[in-house]
Amino acid sequence: MANRTVPPSSLAHIRVLDLSRVLAGPWCAQNLADLGADVIKIERPGTGDDTRAWGPPYLRDADGVNTSEAAYYLAANRGKRSLTLDITSPEGQAIVRELACKSDVVLENYKVGQLKKYGLDYDTLKELKPDLVYCSITGFGQDGPYAARAGYDFIVQGMGGFMSITGERDALPGGGPQKAGIAISDLMTGMYATIAVLAALTHRDRTGEGQYIDMALLDVQVAMLANMGTNYLASGKAPERWGNAHPNIVPYQTFACSDGHIIVAVGNDGQYRKFTQVGGRPELGTDTRFATNPQRVANRDVLIPLLEEMVKSRSRQDWSDALEAAGVPCGPINDLDDVFANPQVEARAMKIELPHASAGTVSLIASPMKLSRTPATHVLPPPLLGQHTETILRDVLGHSEVAIADWRAKGVI
Repeated sequence: MANRTVPPSSLAHIRVLDLSRVLAGPWCAQNLADLGADVIKIERPGTGDDTRAWGPPYLRDADGVNTSEAAYYLAANRGKRSLTLDITSPEGQAIVRELACKSDVVLENYKVGQLKKYGLDYDTLKELKPDLVYCSITGFGQDGPYAARAGYDFIVQGMGGFMSITGERDALPGGGPQKAGIAISDLMTGMYATIAVLAALTHRDRTGEGQYIDMALLDVQVAMLANMGTNYLASGKAPERWGNAHPNIVPYQTFACSDGHIIVAVGNDGQYRKFTQVGGRPELGTDTRFATNPQRVANRDVLIPLLEEMVKSRSRQDWSDALEAAGVPCGPINDLDDVFANPQVEARAMKIELPHASAGTVSLIASPMKLSRTPATHVLPPPLLGQHTETILRDVLGHSEVAIADWRAKGVI
């Protein structure tokens, strides 16, 4: 392991060999790094992870000049060490096998069967290290009619049903299917992969037995349908899109204020009456058309324009303060300026600063995992391309400076 001064951590005894790139696999590896694992990220010489070039924006140095590190890359690669390696070469493949033998976990997101031709598939590596946990992440899994297809988050959001229930109603302006504002199937696949890896490590620690994990973006997206999916299975009726409204509760949606938007989540008739009282329209609370939730749902199209008119003349902060004081669930829709200035976000230390080799410091979002005895740690910034190549080859694998120089001359590293 690398020498790192850190608090006690859950995974300090674990080494992860990360052959993945872009988002789902790196997100999993970053979670494991935050929990203390030594993560060695394998990257292509010269270019590295695709997301290094997915800018702007790029991290800037002290003079305001762009570095080579795209913000996208920074989001998913904290806590790792970077080793550049040409895995298409026999020497590179041999180095990966050496590292696998000194690792507990291998993560990869190559196309189905692609690593087998390099001798880096699970069946090959488990012969060298039987207790290895090997996690493959693909768009559609290792079997089935779509297994050979490339999987992309946007496409999977559509294929997996998520976009059919996300977006404004067809009858309203702007209606139609809508993707999430983040790569939600990639990120959730990374989260599920993290859970699966930890479960497999627990099994290994009890039995000494490694295993193979087959993660698919489409599987995860279908699983994420949660109650909407089971509603369909129970009824046979596909759910509709409701935008920011709720099919069964009114008002439970966004409203435009004088300077932005607010969410009002009325859960009962008493809260509804308080909402109208705070808004100076108490008569809307006692109107027989709107007095109970079933009546409000039935008369949604009449009520909502009246409430929209009531809300729009006051600011987000005014509404938030008044409704919070009245006990009506609410919250502003913040942009990211607001998010990182929010006193609760600040109190929870969700923004961190780490030293960075080319920029001096880098601002990142902290892990949300708050463990009392083995806290998530943020020690290593996202690495420069190949920053730790020589250190890993020398200190982890014991190779000589002569061998390392030879590999560099050949373009293996």
